[in-house]
Amino acid sequence: MSESLELLVGRPVRERADAARNREKVLAAAARLFAEKGVDAVSMDAVAAEAGVGKGTLFRRFGDKSGLAAALLDARERDLQERILSGPPPLGPGAPAAERLTAFVAAYLDYLFSHLDLVRMSETASPGARYRIGSYRFWHRHVAILLAEARPGGDGDALSHALLAALGAEAAGVLRDEYGQARAEQAITALVTALTTAP
Repeated sequence: MSESLELLVGRPVRERADAARNREKVLAAAARLFAEKGVDAVSMDAVAAEAGVGKGTLFRRFGDKSGLAAALLDARERDLQERILSGPPPLGPGAPAAERLTAFVAAYLDYLFSHLDLVRMSETASPGARYRIGSYRFWHRHVAILLAEARPGGDGDALSHALLAALGAEAAGVLRDEYGQARAEQAITALVTALTTAP
């Protein structure tokens, strides 16, 4: 299982020292501005000015604000992926599939609600953007493997997409806004229980 997941973990791209410095300046400036003013209120021009780089540099490197959001989320996603691949159970290997899936959903919701505006932007930048993000393919494969183990004979691939739909920023955000975070987390965890309990 971990071998197929490891192939889906993107590796950092090697870059020139000056490009790496500019990237770090941009990410630090964006994180600061987003925290102070909110994601929607910050323009790419403001990020470029705060970072002290040209607008062309910013747009060439990140494309648009959703690309910038995805770059800011990258380190956090890598951390969660590493904990899934080699961390302690139940999130990491060694626990039964149902327990691992419950642990994944809890960890993912913690990540999601901590960065909801950024995740929402990265997922909704264009139609289907969420499904083109490399981390989504990792989450999907991980959940599909666990569902296939917990529910033999079930359609792990399709069920994985269905469960991950509830973990989308739009859907989880609506649940949190309408019912509070604790109730949203309970509802999504109930889906895991339903999917991993034999019919």
